[in-house]
Amino acid sequence: MLIRSWDRGDEEEWRAWLAEGRDFGLLAGNGRAGEGPVLVPTHFLLDADRGEILLHLAAPNPLLAAVRADPNVTLAVTDDYAFAPGHWRGEPGTPTSYYASVHFHCTAELVESAAGKAEILNRQLAHFQPETPDVRVVPGEGEFARLLPGLRGLRLTVREVRAKFKYDDKKPAGAQHAIADRLADRADGPALRRDQNAAARTQLLRRHERRTATARAVD
Repeated sequence: MLIRSWDRGDEEEWRAWLAEGRDFGLLAGNGRAGEGPVLVPTHFLLDADRGEILLHLAAPNPLLAAVRADPNVTLAVTDDYAFAPGHWRGEPGTPTSYYASVHFHCTAELVESAAGKAEILNRQLAHFQPETPDVRVVPGEGEFARLLPGLRGLRLTVREVRAKFKYDDKKPAGAQHAIADRLADRADGPALRRDQNAAARTQLLRRHERRTATARAVD
């Protein structure tokens, strides 16, 4: 992912962005020679303080074979995207895409023991299904125990995080506000586009305010 100096996100920013509820991404592993990468859409649980990501997959998932061959993986989370037409952006009128994306470059460890898989599943249940605290996985007990052999856990140790918030930060304030107005107008369109355009507008204005506040602090 190409990251310019003006759209780089720092740790405080990407942590806050993910904490808003973004816990679904695309996990990529290196496939066997000649086969290309293996990509898996998946929910995940991030423990940023410990530098690890937890998830589980079905045992036949081809990503697991890729991890056994090469433990280097990347998890990408992308959201708040919108298309910006060229005529919105002034001369030379080049269109672009707005988006936020965080990439975790990790070393993956397969978790195959029943106890290890239960631990991962229980942490995920506590995060994704907090309304049912009594529903937990205990090896050897209940329906979940029967399903455990068909699952594999993955513990990803984060080596590097790269974050990009691409919202025309290099443009002057007037141009950014004009684009924000355009996104607001478009946000009143069809429902499938409304949420994303509104989200992109929020990020554009947030980045602008953040840059302005930093400039004021320096002055």
